[in-house]
Amino acid sequence: MSVCPIDHAALQNTGRPTAVPATGCPVSANAAAFDPFTGPYQIDPAASLRWSRDEEPVFYSPEIGYWVVTRYEDVKAVFRDNILFSPSIALEKITPVSDEATATLAKYDYAMSRTLVNEDEPAHMPRRRVLMDPFTPKELVHHEPMVRRLTREYVDRFIESGKADLVDEMLWEVPLTVALHFLGVPEEDMDTMRKYSIAHTVNTWGRPAPEQQVAVAEAVGKFWQYAGQVLEKMRKDPSGHGWMPFGIRMQQEQPDVVTDSYLHSMMMAGIVAAHETTANASANAFRLLLENRSVWEEICADPSLIPNAVEECLRHSGSVAAWRRLVTDDTTIGGIDIPKGSKLLIATLSANHDERHFDNADDFDIRRENSSDHLTFGYGSHQCMGKNLARMEMQIFLEEFTKRLPHMELVPDQEFTYLPNTSFRGPDHVWVQWDPEKNPEHADPSILENRQPVQIGEPSKTNISRTVTVDAITPAADGVVRVRLSDPSGKPLPKWTPGSHIDVELGELSRQYSLCSDPNDLSHYEIAVLEEPESRGGSRYVHRTLQAGDMLKMRGPRSHFKLDPDAERYVFIAGGIGITPIVAMADHAKAAGKDYEIHYCGRDLATMALLDRLTADHTDKLEVHSSAAGNRLDIPALLDVPVDGTQIYSCGPQRLLAALEEATAHWPEDSLHVEHFTSNLATLDPANEHAFEVELRDSGLTIQVAADQTVLDALRASNIDIQSDCEEGLCGSCEAPILDGEVDHRDMVLTKTERAQNKSMMTCCSRACGKKITLAL
Repeated sequence: MSVCPIDHAALQNTGRPTAVPATGCPVSANAAAFDPFTGPYQIDPAASLRWSRDEEPVFYSPEIGYWVVTRYEDVKAVFRDNILFSPSIALEKITPVSDEATATLAKYDYAMSRTLVNEDEPAHMPRRRVLMDPFTPKELVHHEPMVRRLTREYVDRFIESGKADLVDEMLWEVPLTVALHFLGVPEEDMDTMRKYSIAHTVNTWGRPAPEQQVAVAEAVGKFWQYAGQVLEKMRKDPSGHGWMPFGIRMQQEQPDVVTDSYLHSMMMAGIVAAHETTANASANAFRLLLENRSVWEEICADPSLIPNAVEECLRHSGSVAAWRRLVTDDTTIGGIDIPKGSKLLIATLSANHDERHFDNADDFDIRRENSSDHLTFGYGSHQCMGKNLARMEMQIFLEEFTKRLPHMELVPDQEFTYLPNTSFRGPDHVWVQWDPEKNPEHADPSILENRQPVQIGEPSKTNISRTVTVDAITPAADGVVRVRLSDPSGKPLPKWTPGSHIDVELGELSRQYSLCSDPNDLSHYEIAVLEEPESRGGSRYVHRTLQAGDMLKMRGPRSHFKLDPDAERYVFIAGGIGITPIVAMADHAKAAGKDYEIHYCGRDLATMALLDRLTADHTDKLEVHSSAAGNRLDIPALLDVPVDGTQIYSCGPQRLLAALEEATAHWPEDSLHVEHFTSNLATLDPANEHAFEVELRDSGLTIQVAADQTVLDALRASNIDIQSDCEEGLCGSCEAPILDGEVDHRDMVLTKTERAQNKSMMTCCSRACGKKITLAL
């Protein structure tokens, strides 16, 4: 730390909030220069805090009197513990209010109290549980037709004009109307509501000049008054749709949990929460996508990418830049001592660009597999309840525009401006232009009937696909072809490691194939496919339908069959087409100078794919076992004596894997690693299963899992974000950390040691052994 460049005594005389920990002034020059209301932070919050993520991840800002937290794990840890890090100041005015503004609020009887955003325990979670149901996926589906209708109507208004400000002409008003509909309030007075919403943001998170404070307070007071009037109308007949009528009905059942003052505060806060963040997120998304033209064109060509594009937009350029917390006891964050009573600005947008969690975090990558790890919606017990309504709206907006205005572009040289505040961010205007004569619906009106399914909840990894070209299909052995794939635009394909596989869509089918090319050459991938006599259709499609020049959808690569880099020696055992992942593993072992041997088993030499390459590159390490030649592999003899430091890797038919399992029973735990492409999971039979509870420690919820329900399904139904892909226990996407309780592990991902450690489970298939388990979700 450098000597503090700030005169704290002078700063206190200005009336700005300031604090100096007892340990001495912690302010560096960069920290002293940090001002969230002007300059770099307003232009690009994440980029402006890169220095902090790299050099000083927790720093004190004398400009606002807050400690600023910028790295992903630190921000998530603060969200996770809502006792040590109280949300009570989340809606506190960040700028002291003048006496005149206070008096103005008082004349409207302004009495904004705690809401779901800033309420402490033990009051918060009982209310959240009572009021959660309208936010669950089963309830949100009822809003989809209304969102689609509004989106179509607003685009109809300007589609022939050739130019529009997306914010003024759609992105502000549609989310506002959706918010009012969701809450159950009338749709009139939109212009007034817009003014109220802006005033509330400035009043809470902005820095209005002294001469502006009274006008802002006047609007906020009227907003409060309006919310109360609407609430009283609802009380006369609370039977209608919407969250507020639902809250009134719940108040009748639990008046001690849902109080009068609470409902009034939630009416006002709910309008802002359900409207403004979605409007800003949508504007950010359109700007980001249109600035990255190739990505925009990709989602126009393949709308199935839209859900993950939305998630990546929320990560890269979300509408929530930061939240605030109050430290309730002396603690340490990121190695820095933080005293009790300190205020925190937890910079979520900075966390979303942390290279320690997101590879190439500043890149805009709609195929990023962990996009939904973003903290734009918060995390834990205070995570945004309306997150899936926002996702729905953004998906429908993008679907409508990519379908009807794929040729739309940003108006050149426009200046993007933002409402100055610490926490919420979206451009005031997004001007776009297009040639109306090129609108696709002129030539083909039927496109208006096309509809992409809305993904309510965190996108599945099955949506993250890319298009590849089939460069060549060549024989690799009797009944085996080698398929070479590349990016249609010539771009490098994603990096991969030995043992990785890809998922390929073949007509109506999706199949997994191991990569067998060179991981260092990303100009193409290669897979080898055996035409199986009992094929379910995948291999038959490759051999009889697929042709060079065809385009395929591909997901991945991903790997759950990874080499242990610390092993002293490898034994590779392949059966038939199972040689495909083994080839790249052997290449890696050779390049790394490791001791290894390869045992390749097959019916006869003519059917053994890649044998020529293995013979050329691994002659002295290769043993070929051909049934036709009478030299079958003697597995018990090969593995009779365990060898220290040796790891065994195998891929092949189930009988080979079963024989290896038996032959290595006396070897050290987890010496054997196998690749599975098929699952032995059966459909859940309620007669043989039992119901149980899952406590979600981070979210403060306990959910019920029925005997005929997976944990994954129960999590989704309860509005909990968790990734998934195969949902057969094969891929590891739906892994969740275990805190307590014994788990019946049914996946094919975890090793015996990992199962015994009981630290994580695959929620798509594994279950509780007893009546309850606790997860870190």
